[in-house]
Amino acid sequence: MAITVSAAELRELRDEFERFLMEYRFGMQEVETKLGILRDEFQLVHDYNPIEHVTSRVKSPDSLVEKVQRKGVEPDFSSIREAITDIAGVRVTCSFVADAYRLFDLLTAQDDITVLAVKDYIAHPKQNGYKSLHAIVEVPVFLSSGRVDVPVEVQFRTIAMDFWASLEHKIYYKYDTKVPAELLDSLKDAAETAAELDDRMERLHSEIRGGSHVRPPQLRPVAPRPAIQA
Repeated sequence: MAITVSAAELRELRDEFERFLMEYRFGMQEVETKLGILRDEFQLVHDYNPIEHVTSRVKSPDSLVEKVQRKGVEPDFSSIREAITDIAGVRVTCSFVADAYRLFDLLTAQDDITVLAVKDYIAHPKQNGYKSLHAIVEVPVFLSSGRVDVPVEVQFRTIAMDFWASLEHKIYYKYDTKVPAELLDSLKDAAETAAELDDRMERLHSEIRGGSHVRPPQLRPVAPRPAIQA
């Protein structure tokens, strides 16, 4: 039996979907604003910028629908909100590993941020060599209808980690996830080389800034911590 939907019903569904995603877009912008303030304050006060660049995205409707189907989530907004926490995402690329941890600490210490989950793939890389510090944080968004607490995934990684992850994504896309074993081995070697580069560059950076310049306490290296799971 054919299912008919009127134009008015379709418009209503579209508007509901847009309102649903709008909250995530605003939550993402709140996180971006907080990171921008930290970046500008560090540049002014410490003459140092721990952030190389910030990128962000809200999942497209097609991508969200695909994930809802793949995870077997009930197709209603309440279930989607509960089950899928990476609808809004912010990626923070830093020069050094210590900066990734430092920015995580500074962002999550803010009293209107609630940490829902942390996965530390820097201290505990994935088997394929992937490294990044992932956090799901909840940030308040104040709309005309009232306060909404929005989850946003924030990823902290170095330039080397970001370059590696970008290359890995392109390779998996090219081979439709069926990547030859020799390429996977090469990717793992490249991840180890990137980690060595991060370590060497951070030591050089510490030596340069530790010479005639006395670093403020906020700029001292921060030791990685074990992964925390929600």
